[in-house]
Amino acid sequence: MLKVLYGGSPAASARALELILKDSAMSASIEDAHYKIVGVLTNPPAAQGRHSELITTPVENYARIWNEAREDNIAILTPRHIKQEEREVIASLRPDIFVCFAYGHILGPKFFSLFKFGGINLHPSLLPKYRGATPVNQAILNRDGISGYSLQKMALGIDEGDILYQEQTTLTGTETAESLLNMYALHGGIAITTLLRSIARTNELPPSVPQKGESSYCTIIKKEDGRINWKESAEVIDAKLRAYAPWPGCFTTANGVQLKILKGRDSAKVAFQDNSIPKNTSAVPGTVLSYNKQRGILIQTGDGVLIATELQWQAKKAMDYKSFMNGARNFVGTVLE
Repeated sequence: MLKVLYGGSPAASARALELILKDSAMSASIEDAHYKIVGVLTNPPAAQGRHSELITTPVENYARIWNEAREDNIAILTPRHIKQEEREVIASLRPDIFVCFAYGHILGPKFFSLFKFGGINLHPSLLPKYRGATPVNQAILNRDGISGYSLQKMALGIDEGDILYQEQTTLTGTETAESLLNMYALHGGIAITTLLRSIARTNELPPSVPQKGESSYCTIIKKEDGRINWKESAEVIDAKLRAYAPWPGCFTTANGVQLKILKGRDSAKVAFQDNSIPKNTSAVPGTVLSYNKQRGILIQTGDGVLIATELQWQAKKAMDYKSFMNGARNFVGTVLE
């Protein structure tokens, strides 16, 4: 039986963990392809919200649900740093391989020496493109037509390991960072189960190939990146709304009050369907042009018109555009900043 330590933290990683755990349970009936997750490595609880409540990661939450429902004993490890004491705990589980998806820590040679087969990482880009922590966001920001994910052997350099498997997907220009990451959690999770069954059967890693092509790196996303610059084009703002969903989100200011634009799209994407939707006007960028009951709230940008469909005033609940306009009757004509 192949023993696996899984590393990850966010919701997408928990979705992949769920898929892998269910497949590992089914693999128990196949003698030469049996693998088992013996532990999960995830971030410690973090303070969130107004009252700084300690919140456990989605990966920890799902591992606890699994243990309770299946009467399993998966070890749940939540160290802030991995030092000698933590490595000794991991070694006691006797894992053969480390499988990682969005764990978010730099791991060293002493850590990888604990595993017979080293580590495998699910990275949501076509490496060597977009090495780093925000590849999905970067692909959307750059309005890429092609994206994908990679299974790579983990190396000491960030995302520099050899490729075990890659899958390419075509982007439609409607994806959000959250939806794209969830898709790769599903597709990549399936690829991981196939890989783990193969290793359990053959007792060796499949062949890998060095990364090919020019490497590029992701930018670090900051909260301030979500501030909308209405002088940018509707196409660019549309991409930012999708790339920064759900964090940090996109926001602007209306008469001195912060306003989040949670969903919206470039009017050029719908103008061919609806002649009442302008592609552009001569109004000052940021001007709320009109309210279209069938489409949304039309806002002029530096080039093109953005249609906002979900909004949220500071400290208020998110609303669809119709509910928002019911409480903001003088909103048309406002210049957003």
